Amino acid sequence: MTRDVLRRDALRILLATSVSWLGLRMTEVALPLIALQQTGSVWATGLVAGSSGIALLTSPWWSARLRHRLTSGRALAAVLMVQVLGYVTVAVPATLGNLSVVHLCLGGLISGAATSVAGPATRALLADIGDRIGPDVAVRALAWQDLAHRISMVAGPPVAAWVVTQHGAIPLMWADSIAVLLAAVLVSGVGRHAVRRETNGSAPLRVREVLRAHPVVGDGIAMAAVGWFWWFAFALGLAILGAETGRPGQLVAAGMAGYGLGSLAGSAVTPLVVTRLPRVPTMVCQWIVLGMLFAALPWLDGSLLALAVASAVGGFVIPFGLAALNALITEHTSGEERRTAFAAQHVAGSGGSSLGMLTGGAVIAVVGVETTMHVAGVVLIAVPLVLVARAGSSPRRRGGSDVDQPSLCRTSATTPTG
Repeated sequence: MTRDVLRRDALRILLATSVSWLGLRMTEVALPLIALQQTGSVWATGLVAGSSGIALLTSPWWSARLRHRLTSGRALAAVLMVQVLGYVTVAVPATLGNLSVVHLCLGGLISGAATSVAGPATRALLADIGDRIGPDVAVRALAWQDLAHRISMVAGPPVAAWVVTQHGAIPLMWADSIAVLLAAVLVSGVGRHAVRRETNGSAPLRVREVLRAHPVVGDGIAMAAVGWFWWFAFALGLAILGAETGRPGQLVAAGMAGYGLGSLAGSAVTPLVVTRLPRVPTMVCQWIVLGMLFAALPWLDGSLLALAVASAVGGFVIPFGLAALNALITEHTSGEERRTAFAAQHVAGSGGSSLGMLTGGAVIAVVGVETTMHVAGVVLIAVPLVLVARAGSSPRRRGGSDVDQPSLCRTSATTPTG
């Protein structure tokens, strides 16, 4: 297979990512409005997200065999068509004016199940293509994919807000369905590039087995799970702190704007330098910087500009840590192990964030918003340091070859390919 074909397939996946994520960001604006208008229930506005979260958190148990079949563009396109079905389940009754709680829950379960396997499969397939093109291409390709994701985060909500004011929320639901349908068409032409392990009918590798075989990857995913769980200290914390200080909406708007612009800038730089980044030190530094930001938030609430600048610094480092984790997974795994590792990363990030947002309000209510921010900062700083110390002192991790038992203490950016 020529490099031109491989590059074309990689470009197809990147374009599909951009289109589908832009549509998703628009839906996130429209869906709560539609649910509130047609059901009259505030509780119903979160049903799709909640149902999607259930599908995601349970995916390690039901999706193992499925994700190992997603080794080609056609298979991935089929999953994206299921995702479209989930959106249409909500869009059709919303258009007809008879949207119900059942539609919201069913649509959330279908689309959540599809995205829980499509996201990791897309990253794994893109990494497999990058491996075939040449050294370090997979790492850079995943960084470019993250840039496309973050562009949609910044551009999607303002576009959606304009559409809502001009044409209402329902057209956005159909726009997302069309966007994911277009993404399915784009990836359908991608060939089979993954290396499949001969299983002889045996059960697919479990997440636990893969992470034990590659402890450095496991520790990186553990950092991500802890970090994204405490994200609520920033998102909910700033909203509540603003209300308590007589500036409702101002603090969270400044923080989110600064974070979004900073992360966009960081993701634009990351593809240019990712091959030279030391993997583990980059991840550790990312969470330490974010932890310092979280801990300092209550002391910055007097100045919206200072809060926005600090948030921008936190947002800037996030893409570097994510790129380093993607690089670890790409360099230490292949085939089914790689797809399992990306699935674990997806559940750790999205699932951790969902659990944090679900429980964060109760935590803040019990201990107070400022204490929550301080604790979140300390945890984000401490956990990476503890994992590094544990990796350096564990006899199991010191034994064996560098490939089979990589150590977290290793700082080289050119680790062996798994």
